Amino acid sequence: MGNAAIARGAIAAGLNLVSGYPGTPSTEVLETAAKSNNGSLYVEWSVNEKAALELGAGAAYCGARSMVTMKQVGLNVASDPLMSLAYIGVKGGMVILVADDPGPISSQTEQDTRHFASFSKLPCFDPSSVQEAYDMIQEAFEFSEKYRTPVLFRPTTRVCHGYASIEVKDEAEYKINKPEGFVKDSSKWVIFPRLSYNAHIRIEERNAELSKVFSDYGRNFIISAKDSSSRKAIATHGISYTYAMEALRDKAAPAVLKVSTPFPFPEQLAVEFLKDKDEVLCIEELDPIIERELIYICGKYQLPVKILGKLTHNVKTAGENTCASVAADIAQFMGWELPAAQPSNEPPALPVRPPVLCAGCPHRASFFAVKEAMKGKKSVFCGDIGCYTLGNAMPLDMVDTCLCMGAGVNITQGIGKIEPDTNCFAFVGDSTFFASAITGAVNAVYNQADMTLVVLDNSTTAMTGHQPHPGTGRTMMGQVVDKVSIQEVLKGVGVKTVETVDPLKLDEAIECVKRVSAEKGVKAIVFKSPCAVLIKGKSPAVIDSDKCTGCKRCIKTLGCPGIVMRDGKPAIENSLCTGCGLCSQVCPFDAIGGVENAD
Repeated sequence: MGNAAIARGAIAAGLNLVSGYPGTPSTEVLETAAKSNNGSLYVEWSVNEKAALELGAGAAYCGARSMVTMKQVGLNVASDPLMSLAYIGVKGGMVILVADDPGPISSQTEQDTRHFASFSKLPCFDPSSVQEAYDMIQEAFEFSEKYRTPVLFRPTTRVCHGYASIEVKDEAEYKINKPEGFVKDSSKWVIFPRLSYNAHIRIEERNAELSKVFSDYGRNFIISAKDSSSRKAIATHGISYTYAMEALRDKAAPAVLKVSTPFPFPEQLAVEFLKDKDEVLCIEELDPIIERELIYICGKYQLPVKILGKLTHNVKTAGENTCASVAADIAQFMGWELPAAQPSNEPPALPVRPPVLCAGCPHRASFFAVKEAMKGKKSVFCGDIGCYTLGNAMPLDMVDTCLCMGAGVNITQGIGKIEPDTNCFAFVGDSTFFASAITGAVNAVYNQADMTLVVLDNSTTAMTGHQPHPGTGRTMMGQVVDKVSIQEVLKGVGVKTVETVDPLKLDEAIECVKRVSAEKGVKAIVFKSPCAVLIKGKSPAVIDSDKCTGCKRCIKTLGCPGIVMRDGKPAIENSLCTGCGLCSQVCPFDAIGGVENAD
């Protein structure tokens, strides 16, 4: 996997510390580093991306080689220290891996981290394959250490999650990096306006130098046209380069410019590429970064070249590129005919299955308990990022807002200030609570909000693969540590009423919601029940066909994939049912039961 290759490459480069926050498509980088740890590497899932980046910076101040991992929206959280760190710089090599998610396949946004590179004035590396990701991450550390700056490393989903056989170094070839340690120097490590002014000057000088260096960097290159008379060309990068080369195979291909360092842009190489060209098609994900750079260079050097791409709508402006879309864009640009579609022996496409909460997921019970308790009352339910975002699906329909991690707690407060007659609820998972919701709880208490905070505690970071967090009692280094209590944290910041209940004990859960939500001010309910994937399920439920009337209440109210329709009546899908018992508590005819496993 590309992520595994990146981790292996970083270790080969002498990595001393890796920190991060889980988020698809970046998660496996840190997990692979942890599995490959021979004891010399410190590995940490931090509480959020900001904490991870600051930890990595501290290590790099000591001369360590550090890597910080996150997805593109995680960089938003880490952007505060990132911008200042660009001015301060580092001593050891520091790579900030930010995995972008064109599509988006599993993200809130399609933002392009290459913008953040120019915004923060940090060098950016953009691999195009699994092998290149392995090799380039090692080179990124070298550039970082040489120029004493953190660098961004920006793979996209198809590189992160692509698989390939690659050549790797023997362990004997690994670099051994021994950090010097932190050397006190307040003129370097303490950021002041005057220091920043001087640093800004040096940064601009360094980036001008890097633009020249990157023009000679072996991963930025020009492929000559097969037809020397052709005055058309293609500029591309990343996985789109791989798609483009596949589309051009066995054809009279035009010249191709491959850009692996979108910032600082390899300007002199681009000038050489643009000479004797009439038209250039830019194929990239996600934004027209290369396209705009080439337009600028054409203006600067007065080159009469027409630059086409997203800005001219020759390439689609959103979504990820594919082999087919790139081939079609190139064919249209070159005036080639697309090959006729061949008859396919492929089986028909599978039906679309929308994402749903797993069978036995305790979040389903939590949402249902709140929904039942608030029947007939004006209420708003603000959600958050995690498995429980799927509570928006019918028939639960219990997520009215979802913006970004931790936002629901504060959005709830804003709605409550404008609509004080509304029962305001904020749902947040246990991992997200630690990552970004604690400050929202403090804000609510301090500013006298009237809201109910609902923490859905399933004892893991479920959506990204069950990573540990401060509430699980273990670290990525395998240490067993004291759990950080969500209840005690809430009480510590001033929440007077904090109750804990098992959502799968439905009647108790409903009564708890009614009682707690009726209080004024900030109050909290912790719905505590482990993720269904982490526990051994009980025997599947059983439906008594004599008692079942076919009312479908179990299906219409819960939407559990473990209940299906067979012969006009609800039936249990034994391969999915975990025996959580929620449906048996919902059935008005006591038609659903089951026997727990003896063990």
